[in-house]
Amino acid sequence: MATDSLIRFENGLLIVPDHPAIPVIPGDGIGPEVIAASRPAIDAAVERCYGGTRSIQWFEVFAGIAAVEKGLDVLPAETLEAIRKHRVAIKGPTMTPTGGGHRSINVVLRQALDLYSNVRPVRYFHGVKSPVKNPHALDVTIFRENTEDVYAGVEFENGSPGELELASWLRTKNYPIPEDAGLGIKIISKAKSQRLVRAAIEYALARKLHRVTLVHKGNIMKATEGAFARWGFEVVREEYAGRAVVVADLKGALPQEGQILVDDRIADAMFQDLILQPRKFAVIATTNLNGDYLSDACAAQVGGLGVAPGANIGEGMAVFEPTHGTAPDIAGKGIANPGSMLLTGAMLLEYLGWVEASQLVVDSFASVVGSGRMTIDLVVGRPEIQLMSTTGFGDAVAEEVIRRHRATRR
Repeated sequence: MATDSLIRFENGLLIVPDHPAIPVIPGDGIGPEVIAASRPAIDAAVERCYGGTRSIQWFEVFAGIAAVEKGLDVLPAETLEAIRKHRVAIKGPTMTPTGGGHRSINVVLRQALDLYSNVRPVRYFHGVKSPVKNPHALDVTIFRENTEDVYAGVEFENGSPGELELASWLRTKNYPIPEDAGLGIKIISKAKSQRLVRAAIEYALARKLHRVTLVHKGNIMKATEGAFARWGFEVVREEYAGRAVVVADLKGALPQEGQILVDDRIADAMFQDLILQPRKFAVIATTNLNGDYLSDACAAQVGGLGVAPGANIGEGMAVFEPTHGTAPDIAGKGIANPGSMLLTGAMLLEYLGWVEASQLVVDSFASVVGSGRMTIDLVVGRPEIQLMSTTGFGDAVAEEVIRRHRATRR
C-alpha cells in the first residue's frame, strides 16, 4: 500500500487521507456474508457525500478459522502488524471455543493493540420488534474497559502446579479454597480504569450528553470494582472541574449549566434501572465483565444484537466489529442480518471524521427497517414484514443511501 494511504496519529489527532487503506478480517461463520452485504452501502455513502474525492481501499487480512485453513496461526503476526500500521480495521465475528482451545481473538486483539474502550451505542430503530413497551426510551452508549478484569486471562486449572501453589498460599491467609477449585485472578488497575472513564466523559462532552454513570459491583468487590468507581470519581474532580461534577458532591445543589452529571450504580441494580427508567442514562462506563453483560442486555431491549454495533478503540487505533457471534448454524444460507455490521461501518466512518457519510448510512438503515423490510431474525411471527436475504437487505440500504442523497440535493 502507498504511504499516502496510511492513517496517522499525531499530537493526539487522527490524520486521515482521502483514500485510506483499511484492513478487513472477514471472520468466521456469517462474518464474510455480513461484511460483503454491508460494503455497498458504506462505499456508496462515502462516494455520494464527497463526490468521489474520498474512498476506502479495503484489503483482507486473516484471523480465526480462515487463517488456520491457510496454514497460519489463529491470529497471525502479519494481521496484527497490518492493523498497527494502518491504525483502523474492521472485522467480522470470529469463533471462540468454549471450555478449551484458543483464547478469544477479540480479547487478544484488544490486549495486543491496547484497544481499551469497547464502545457500544444502543438505540432503538422504529419498526424493529422489541420485548419491552417503550424501547425508544433507551439511548445509551456503553464504554466497557477492554483489557483487564477477569478477561486478562490469569487462570489456573484445578490440579495444575499454579493452582496448587496459589491455593496453598491463600489457605495460609485463611481463605477457604476448596480442593477441587479452579482459580482466576481479577485485575482492575487505577490507570486503566481512569483512562476508560476519561474516554467516556470526553465522549459525553463532545456530544453534549447529560450524564455519565459508573457501573460496578463495589459493594462486594471493594478493592477492584469499588476502586474502579473511586478512581473514576477522582478523574471527574481533578480533571473536569466546571465541566463535569460528581452527583454526590452537589449535596442537593443544582449543577452549573451544561455540566455533565457523573454518578454510579451497583451492577445488578443497573439492569433493573435500564428497564424501568432508561431515559435517566446517556453514557455508561464500566468494567470488562459488567460491560459484556450490560451491552447484550441493552441490545435485547431494542431488538437484539442484529441492530447493535461495536468498536474497540485505543490511542489512535481502532478495530470495529459487530456485537453478535458467528452463528454457524445459519452460515451460508443467505439469511443472516447484516444490520450490526452496517451500523459498525457507520461507526468506523464517524471515527475517520466522515460524519456525513456515517449519518447517511444510519439514516438509510433506519429507513429500510422502518419500511418493514428485514431479515428473518427480525421477521419471525410478523406476517406484515417483508422478508429479505442478507444480500437483499444490504442492497436495499445501499439503494436508500443513493435515494436519500439525491433527495437532499434537489
